[in-house]
Amino acid sequence: MAQSLKVNDKVKIISGKNKGKEAKIVKIDRAAKKACLEGIGLVERHMKKTQFNPAGGKKTVHLGIDFSNLKLVEASKFVKSSVKKVDKSKKDDKKKAKKGAK
Repeated sequence: MAQSLKVNDKVKIISGKNKGKEAKIVKIDRAAKKACLEGIGLVERHMKKTQFNPAGGKKTVHLGIDFSNLKLVEASKFVKSSVKKVDKSKKDDKKKAKKGAK
Protein backbone atom coordinates (compact mmCIF):
# COMPACT_ATOMS: atom_id res chain seq x y z
CA MET A 1 0.00 0.00 0.00
CA ALA A 2 1.79 3.09 -1.24
CA GLN A 3 -0.57 5.55 0.40
CA SER A 4 -1.48 5.53 4.05
CA LEU A 5 -5.23 5.93 4.59
CA LYS A 6 -6.39 7.32 7.92
CA VAL A 7 -9.69 8.18 9.57
CA ASN A 8 -11.16 11.52 8.35
CA ASP A 9 -9.28 11.36 5.02
CA LYS A 10 -11.34 12.18 1.93
CA VAL A 11 -11.21 9.41 -0.68
CA LYS A 12 -12.68 8.72 -4.12
CA ILE A 13 -14.02 5.30 -5.11
CA ILE A 14 -12.33 4.18 -8.33
CA SER A 15 -14.19 0.93 -8.99
CA GLY A 16 -17.40 -0.87 -8.10
CA LYS A 17 -21.04 0.19 -8.09
CA ASN A 18 -20.24 3.45 -6.24
CA LYS A 19 -17.49 4.44 -8.71
CA GLY A 20 -16.77 8.19 -8.81
CA LYS A 21 -18.25 9.04 -5.40
CA GLU A 22 -16.22 10.87 -2.79
CA ALA A 23 -16.59 10.32 0.94
CA LYS A 24 -14.84 10.61 4.28
CA ILE A 25 -13.38 7.55 6.04
CA VAL A 26 -15.24 6.73 9.27
CA LYS A 27 -13.51 3.52 10.34
CA ILE A 28 -10.61 1.36 9.12
CA ASP A 29 -10.09 -2.39 9.44
CA ARG A 30 -6.36 -2.91 8.82
CA ALA A 31 -6.55 -6.71 9.08
CA ALA A 32 -9.13 -7.01 6.30
CA LYS A 33 -7.67 -4.01 4.39
CA LYS A 34 -11.07 -2.32 4.23
CA ALA A 35 -12.37 1.17 5.01
CA CYS A 36 -15.89 2.19 6.02
CA LEU A 37 -17.05 5.36 4.28
CA GLU A 38 -19.58 7.92 5.45
CA GLY A 39 -22.95 7.29 3.79
CA ILE A 40 -21.65 4.58 1.42
CA GLY A 41 -21.95 0.84 1.90
CA LEU A 42 -24.70 0.96 4.52
CA VAL A 43 -26.82 -2.19 4.85
CA GLU A 44 -29.47 -3.37 7.31
CA ARG A 45 -28.79 -6.52 9.28
CA HIS A 46 -31.65 -8.38 10.91
CA MET A 47 -30.85 -9.10 14.54
CA LYS A 48 -32.26 -12.15 16.28
CA LYS A 49 -33.76 -11.80 19.76
CA THR A 50 -31.16 -12.73 22.37
CA GLN A 51 -30.57 -12.28 26.06
CA PHE A 52 -28.38 -9.24 25.32
CA ASN A 53 -30.69 -7.85 22.61
CA PRO A 54 -34.23 -8.73 23.78
CA ALA A 55 -35.94 -6.47 21.23
CA GLY A 56 -34.20 -7.90 18.15
CA GLY A 57 -34.99 -5.91 15.02
CA LYS A 58 -32.85 -4.23 12.36
CA LYS A 59 -29.43 -2.65 12.69
CA THR A 60 -27.66 -0.48 10.08
CA VAL A 61 -23.99 -1.41 9.60
CA HIS A 62 -21.15 -0.33 7.30
CA LEU A 63 -19.72 -2.70 4.74
CA GLY A 64 -16.06 -2.02 4.16
CA ILE A 65 -14.62 -1.08 0.77
CA ASP A 66 -11.22 -2.54 -0.11
CA PHE A 67 -8.22 -0.19 -0.05
CA SER A 68 -7.41 -1.09 -3.65
CA ASN A 69 -10.71 0.48 -4.75
CA LEU A 70 -9.99 3.81 -3.05
CA LYS A 71 -7.91 6.80 -4.10
CA LEU A 72 -6.78 9.47 -1.63
CA VAL A 73 -8.18 12.90 -2.55
CA GLU A 74 -7.43 14.96 0.53
CA ALA A 75 -5.54 13.94 3.67
CA SER A 76 -6.91 14.89 7.07
CA LYS A 77 -5.58 18.21 8.32
CA PHE A 78 -4.79 16.98 11.83
CA VAL A 79 -1.04 16.47 12.02
CA LYS A 80 0.63 15.63 15.28
CA SER A 81 3.91 17.48 15.54
CA SER A 82 6.23 18.50 18.30
CA VAL A 83 8.24 21.68 18.12
CA LYS A 84 11.00 22.43 20.56
CA LYS A 85 11.81 26.08 21.17
CA VAL A 86 15.48 26.89 21.62
CA ASP A 87 16.63 30.09 23.28
CA LYS A 88 19.75 31.12 21.34
CA SER A 89 20.70 33.90 23.78
CA LYS A 90 21.57 31.39 26.52
CA LYS A 91 24.07 28.99 25.02
CA ASP A 92 26.05 26.55 27.07
CA ASP A 93 29.68 26.74 26.01
CA LYS A 94 30.69 24.02 28.43
CA LYS A 95 32.09 20.93 26.85
CA LYS A 96 30.79 17.62 28.11
CA ALA A 97 33.37 15.19 29.39
CA LYS A 98 33.64 11.87 27.65
CA LYS A 99 32.76 8.73 29.53
CA GLY A 100 35.75 7.23 31.24
CA ALA A 101 37.80 10.44 31.03
CA LYS A 102 39.44 11.63 34.23
